[in-house]
Amino acid sequence: MLRALSLTVAVLLAAGCAGAGDENGGDTGTGGTGPITFATGRDTTAYLQPLLDRWNQAHPAEKVTLLELPEAADEQRAQMVANLQARSSRYDVLGLDVVLTAEFAENGWIIPLERGLFPLDRFLPPVVETAVYKDKLWAVPYTSNAGLLYYRTDLVRKPPRTWAELRQKALEVTKKHHIGGYGGQFLAYEGLTVNFSEAVQSAGGQVVSPDGTKVTLDVAKAGTALDFFRQGLREGWIPAESLNYKEEESRLAFQDGRLAFARNWPHAYGPARAELGGKMAVTRLPGLDGPGSSTLGGVNLAVSAFSEHQHTAQEFIRYFTGLDNQRRVLTEGSFPPVWTELYDDPELIERFPYLPVLKESILAAKPRPVSANYNQLSLVIASSVAKALSPPYAEPAQDVAASLKSELEEIIRTQ
Repeated sequence: MLRALSLTVAVLLAAGCAGAGDENGGDTGTGGTGPITFATGRDTTAYLQPLLDRWNQAHPAEKVTLLELPEAADEQRAQMVANLQARSSRYDVLGLDVVLTAEFAENGWIIPLERGLFPLDRFLPPVVETAVYKDKLWAVPYTSNAGLLYYRTDLVRKPPRTWAELRQKALEVTKKHHIGGYGGQFLAYEGLTVNFSEAVQSAGGQVVSPDGTKVTLDVAKAGTALDFFRQGLREGWIPAESLNYKEEESRLAFQDGRLAFARNWPHAYGPARAELGGKMAVTRLPGLDGPGSSTLGGVNLAVSAFSEHQHTAQEFIRYFTGLDNQRRVLTEGSFPPVWTELYDDPELIERFPYLPVLKESILAAKPRPVSANYNQLSLVIASSVAKALSPPYAEPAQDVAASLKSELEEIIRTQ
């Protein structure tokens, strides 16, 4: 009932605004100018405000105010949903985790945008797909992300390409140097869903179909992924403390010298480089038989269906995702941009040596399930995998995978 009401309100808002019909097949609803707010996760590098100041100086009657939400994606979603369910106009532009596009569009909380207003053909193709739902553009890519394997170059001559190579090298380092071999994000939260999804993909499988309508989890391949993690924990090259790691904990463990290998996002590169200097590098995630597949991350910018200044909100998104600002997103914020050409810029590569590897990782990455019930899917995955990775490992990995598949199918059936 609530979803239907939200959809009705969104349609009425769109019909009453001045936006013209677009190639998405309907009104964009982008009428109204004036001051706006930009709600997004906490800026940990202090790079956002100067970009906002540039906009405000050029648009004194349409100033933007930054509303910082919690750093964790789960908490960001909770605050946004509470606001949008109340049909509040407090948020104008929303900085959405890429997994939220389908849910927010399906519930009528954001409006479709006109494709032709944005240079999408110059963006990385997989990134653009995260902003599309049911053939309509609902947001504009702002930053991208893909998981990378960080490794110590002073301890490892050649980075691993496969799980077997990672295990061998991690065991050697653990035995010789008495530090942890490998760590990821294994606490029961969204990060564990990502790590598990990457492992399944890297074993040749998939959790859910790209359109989110069917559970495609191959029990054998999912069991192989779980057994890889379990083997590391049993043998000690994945330290037990990593079961409590989120991104920050794993970043610190690596840069403090407590891990030889670590899976993390590109934002960890700068601090690690500052701490370890030339003794670290990054490569693609390893897989079962060769390079693996990362989960696609990032942030998209959307316009609230309840914004009273939707035209200004859309123009701000055009400004904020422009090439000049995308360069600053990288150089001042250390976040991966969405413009393809920036990954091939020699000056940027000299400053950010990981760009070629990151580009490869993004192009080979897979998005998380496109589902209006993604949050529920993620909670079930993280909970099941966390239990499977906790001793004494009594239940066979394939049985865990089979049970997880049944739970996910029930969620899909009821959506």
